[in-house]
Amino acid sequence: MSNARCERIVPGSFEPEHHYYPRVLNAHRHPLVRFFLSLSNDQLAERYIHLHPEADRDRVHSLLAHRPTHFRWAGADVFHVATDRGVRRNVVIETNSSPSGQKSMPYDDEEMGMGGYRELMERTFLPMTRRRGLPAGELAVICDKNPMETRAYAAVLAELSGEPVWWVHWPQGEENIAFVDSRGVLNLRTDNGQVPIRAAFKYLTQRPWNRLPPLTRTVVLNPVLVCLAGGRNKLMASKAYDLMNADLDGTGIRLRTPETIWDVAKQEVPLWVERMGGVAVVKVPYANAGQGVYTITSKSELDAFMAMEHRYDLFIVQSLIGNAAWSSRTREGTLYHVGTIPNKKGEIFAADLRFMVGADPSGFYPLAIYARRARKPLAPTLESGVSSWDMLGTNLSKQNEDGSWTTEPERLLLMDSRDFNRLGIGLDDLTEAYIQTVLSVTAIDEMAKRLTTKKGLFRRKFFGTLNSDAGLLREICRIPGEKGGTHATS
Repeated sequence: MSNARCERIVPGSFEPEHHYYPRVLNAHRHPLVRFFLSLSNDQLAERYIHLHPEADRDRVHSLLAHRPTHFRWAGADVFHVATDRGVRRNVVIETNSSPSGQKSMPYDDEEMGMGGYRELMERTFLPMTRRRGLPAGELAVICDKNPMETRAYAAVLAELSGEPVWWVHWPQGEENIAFVDSRGVLNLRTDNGQVPIRAAFKYLTQRPWNRLPPLTRTVVLNPVLVCLAGGRNKLMASKAYDLMNADLDGTGIRLRTPETIWDVAKQEVPLWVERMGGVAVVKVPYANAGQGVYTITSKSELDAFMAMEHRYDLFIVQSLIGNAAWSSRTREGTLYHVGTIPNKKGEIFAADLRFMVGADPSGFYPLAIYARRARKPLAPTLESGVSSWDMLGTNLSKQNEDGSWTTEPERLLLMDSRDFNRLGIGLDDLTEAYIQTVLSVTAIDEMAKRLTTKKGLFRRKFFGTLNSDAGLLREICRIPGEKGGTHATS
């Protein structure tokens, strides 16, 4: 039975209790987090420069003041780690072009309770809907999961625009819910007939390119182009990060990521795992929400991966960040999780920090922050038969057997007065995470720009040379009648 839906959300329908986790409704932002969010980009840049005197001052300021062309809303997953010499760093694990996080962020707006939902719609999305040349049509929020947040975005957008907004649940495998016509305009198929959409807020997390083409005349935040360039494509993201670091060479600024080997055929995986000391992470480049990520710390875990059937031909292999005694060997040494403050049992858990940002004409701004811990504490040494994923996997999403999604909120760490202290981080760590997030988003935006021509066409053949996975290339949608590229506005 289909679970695709089109529903109209009207102004005045936002209710905070429907759009935040229950424990968030009564939470209060930690004073340090509140103070961090009150600082301007110039203040944060100056603090970063003070702590990194090697960094080029003008480049740091211009980085935060930059307005990306395509990638204007993002969330990066950051690990707080230490080197084998005890130097602490923030490392970007991946960057997400449809990030969750608003439902986990305590808000300060006591009157409306719209928090970051409103800020993103007001500062980033609504200005995009006022562009000249947009097709006639209505507004929509399109999603394939996370109704708690996506319905909130629709309700806030309706409130701010003063018009009804379509909330569209468009899961994998549904062909009749919507389509893009030969003009590049997104159309919904509703009970009342066909409805053109002039602007859409997109929260498609599972292979969005098999439902929407890379670019459309309907303005989309974020366009599928961004997903292909690295927002949902870890292989292209790794290449974007390397290009960014080449551009930053000599500035004293660096985007920090695990060592990554891309374009790895399945039969080559054991060789790269061996090269990293027998422990590594293997990823399906186009999966997300914790799916398609395999932590390899033993022969049994490697054998289990090699025995699986996979949709795609190419993988990436990354250095594994574990505990001090069992992390990957890389050219730059080893990294290990700083982890949470020990609990009363003395247990330390691996945790990540989700940092969500938006962009407006003045540059980037922080939107929401939360943390997630793994299911089980980090072990000092690896024991036979123990699942490394239980100690290292932090994503809260969990896919049920019927294809639906649920979460494990008991592992969520809020930016409130209780949970924040358990992370053991401070203002400078948040600043570092913000800078690293902005670097990763900018890198992927620059890659997206490389994938378009001066006339606004998607460079499909060029993309194929950078990402030659036949399984992926077959999935990428085309606009009917498309020749030579996808003509569109982002």
